[in-house]
Amino acid sequence: MRRTGLAFSAIALVLCATTASAQSQTSAVEKLYILNCGEGTAGDISRWSPGVNEGKSMDFVDTCYLIKHGQDWFLWDTGITDAVAAMPNGLAPADPKAVTWRRPKTLAAQLEQIGVKPADIKAMGVSHTHPDHIGNVEMFPQAMLYVQKAEYDWPGANNEPRFKPSHPVELLSGDKNVFGDGSVTILSTPGHTPGHQSLLVKLSKTGAVVLSGDAVHFRDNWDNRRVPSMNADKDRSVASMQKIADTLAKEKGQLWINHDKAQRDGQKLAPEFYD
Repeated sequence: MRRTGLAFSAIALVLCATTASAQSQTSAVEKLYILNCGEGTAGDISRWSPGVNEGKSMDFVDTCYLIKHGQDWFLWDTGITDAVAAMPNGLAPADPKAVTWRRPKTLAAQLEQIGVKPADIKAMGVSHTHPDHIGNVEMFPQAMLYVQKAEYDWPGANNEPRFKPSHPVELLSGDKNVFGDGSVTILSTPGHTPGHQSLLVKLSKTGAVVLSGDAVHFRDNWDNRRVPSMNADKDRSVASMQKIADTLAKEKGQLWINHDKAQRDGQKLAPEFYD
């Protein structure tokens, strides 16, 4: 009887492990889409790398990401407002050193091409609250917005709130395991802004990817740990880059840099996807 009981216990453990594994696989990230959320030209890239490349222009891109997790859709960053698509000369900045943005494809059109309606997106996160990352937040008025409390409380222009008070929000004070299974994790990476955050995504074939937000703007700045002059806190910016580097080493992951055109030109864009 004792051996029979042990045998049943062993079988039960195997079944539990198999079930847990199956649940983990079905709840993991199935697809990660890279969306074109803007293209532009920076007037002077020394704005992002002080003392280097003075007066040099550079092409930038603006990237959003759509994640399919089981039956759920999660959007990371929303890019330049879709209204820019109707501006023949793009959106010029107040500072001539900054980026003049264009919108060759709207976010709405790219979602439609994938077969996703705005109402299908029940949760979203933004790396931070600069206009090139929150331009289309209110296209998804029902989606739970994940944002660091320090970012949410940071006064906008004329002390205006950065989001509509009616928008559902979960205020974070650090990292957030979005789905509870470790497949999508918001990483607190302050410095560029007071509550900047990045995103760790684990894919079955592609492996781990960290979506930078603006913790770094292009590869040369990452390689040399340069901090843009407009960042809110230089020391925290450097510490956040180190946190990302440690995460990449631990997860054997890749860094996808939001604004880096050279990198994005080599990537698959929606409706293609990574899995």
